[in-house]
Amino acid sequence: MAQKAKKIKIAIDGPAGSGKSTIAQKLANLLKINYLNSGALYRIIGYYLNEKKVDPKDSKNIENILEKLNIEIKNNRYFLDEKDITTTIKDSKIGDLASLYSQNNIIRKKVNEIIKKIAEKDSIVVDGRDIGTVVLPDSDVKIYLTASLEERAKRRWNEEKEEKGNISFNDILEEIKSRDYNDSNRSIAPLKPARDAIIIDTTNLSIEEVLQKVLKIVEKRGIYGD
Repeated sequence: MAQKAKKIKIAIDGPAGSGKSTIAQKLANLLKINYLNSGALYRIIGYYLNEKKVDPKDSKNIENILEKLNIEIKNNRYFLDEKDITTTIKDSKIGDLASLYSQNNIIRKKVNEIIKKIAEKDSIVVDGRDIGTVVLPDSDVKIYLTASLEERAKRRWNEEKEEKGNISFNDILEEIKSRDYNDSNRSIAPLKPARDAIIIDTTNLSIEEVLQKVLKIVEKRGIYGD
């Protein structure tokens, strides 16, 4: 049985295309606890502010807008002002906007507040880029997934090819390379493993193989699914 008395917090971090969202969601399903994709929150805010033509450095305006912003998560779908934008925010260009706007500390604070409030109420698996280092540093388990640049680009290319048809692999490769640079070199909460995170290179592993490795780590901490 999963632990009931204590709220479980599991952080899964890593760069784009490392498989963290897939693994985090599958793990949450197996443990029968909640799943939250922190990147989706950044994508929603980046998308919204870009639509409003707000400068990423205009902190005053951003703060005012975020006070009124209504983001809801229902059944693993994301709603902005009651509109389902789950599919919209999957676009790689929205990912670039998320990376750009997330460099503003006002936005990071807002997202972190949302995640912390959810984690206080419920057991949760959260994936992102700074969950174990900044957002939930007291997580029971911290895992950092990584993979080669080429492998991560191939995964993202295969995903987007299914949805959009003809799309350039080199474009995806360059997008991920740019995203890696921005995420790793930002001054606020840069992408890096937590000091006590367990690092798993997923380059040559299947989803099931990665999931089994993660499950073993989680079970060693005394956390089991139903």
